[in-house]
Amino acid sequence: MRAFRSLARAMLKGFFRDKMAFFFAVIFPLMFLVLFGGIFTDQGASRSDVIQIGAVSVLDDAPKAARAALDESLDVTRSSDEQDALEQVRKGDADAVIRQDGDRLVVRYSQADQVQAATVRGTFEAIVQSANLAETGQAPRFSLTADQVEDDSLKSIQYYTPGLMGWAIASGATFGAATNLVVWRRNGLLRRLRLAPIPTRSVVLARVAVSIAIAIVQAAIFVGVGVALFGLRLTGSWPMIVPLLVCGTLAFMAIGLLAGAVARSEEAAVGIANFVVLPMAFLSGSFFPLDGAPGYVTAISKVLPLKHLNDGMLDTMVRGEGPSSAVVPMLILLGFAVVVTAVASRLFRWDD
Repeated sequence: MRAFRSLARAMLKGFFRDKMAFFFAVIFPLMFLVLFGGIFTDQGASRSDVIQIGAVSVLDDAPKAARAALDESLDVTRSSDEQDALEQVRKGDADAVIRQDGDRLVVRYSQADQVQAATVRGTFEAIVQSANLAETGQAPRFSLTADQVEDDSLKSIQYYTPGLMGWAIASGATFGAATNLVVWRRNGLLRRLRLAPIPTRSVVLARVAVSIAIAIVQAAIFVGVGVALFGLRLTGSWPMIVPLLVCGTLAFMAIGLLAGAVARSEEAAVGIANFVVLPMAFLSGSFFPLDGAPGYVTAISKVLPLKHLNDGMLDTMVRGEGPSSAVVPMLILLGFAVVVTAVASRLFRWDD
C-alpha cells in the first residue's frame, strides 16, 4: 500500500506539472464547452427572413393576436424589386420572397437549406389555412397542442456538457496512458520498476487511480463551469456519472495502453491516440447529435465506447433517467476495457 500511495502521488504530481498534458486534458476541451455555451445559451428560436413584394393581405390585415405570433416566426422586410429579392434568396441573404397574386399567395425559397425551406413552407401553409378558416367563419373540428417533453428550463448547454466532458475524459485517459508507457519504456523507467521490489499490480493500480482522479477533476471543472456560467441544471440520478467516469476511464486507458504498446516513440503514440479519439468524438455525438446521420454512421457509433459513455451521462444528467440507465453503458465500457487490455498485454514490451 505504501508503494501504491507513493507511485500515485508521484504520477499525479507529474500530470499537473506537465503543462501540455494538463492543457490538452482539461483546458482544451473546456474551451469548447465555453465556446458552445456562449453561442447557444439563451438562444431564442430563429426567425425566417422574408422579403414581401407589394401588398399581401394575409400579412397586412392579420389580427393583432395573429400578428404577434407571426412576428415571432417571421422577420418581414418590404421591397418593390422582386428580382433583387430573389437574388438575395439565392445568395442566402434571405429565406423567402412572398407576394400575392389575386387570391394566390406565391412563396419563393431556396432548397439549399432544406431545414429552413421546410420551416418557411410550413409557416406559410399554416398562414393560408388560418386565412381560409377566417373567411369561411367555421371553427376547425380538430385542434393541436404541441409542447416539448423536457422542462421549460432546459438549455442547450445541458446537451453539450455530457458529450464534451466525455471527449475530455477519453482524451485524457488515452493520451496519458499512451505517452506515459512510451516515455517510461524509452527512458528505462519500466525496466527499473520491474526490477524494483514493488509489485507490478501496485504500478498498475497507481496509474489507474491517477487516471480516475484526473477524470473526476475534469468532470468537476466541467460541471462547475456549466453550472456557474451557463445555467447547467443537473437532473435525475446525476451522481451516477461518477461510476460512468470510472468505467469510461478504464476503457480509454485500455486504448492508450494499446497505442503505447505498438508505438516506438512519443510522437507515434500521440498520433495513434489522436487518430482514434478525434474521429470517435465526431462519430459518438460529442460535438453534434447524430439524429440526421446516415444509417451506417449510427451503426458504427454503437460499437464505440465514447458513444455509450456519452449516452449514459446524457441519460443521468439531462434526461432524468434512473440509476439503471447507466448499467448497460457501464457494462459495455468494462467489457471493452477487458478485451482491449487483453490485446494490449499480448503486445506489451518492457523495453525497446
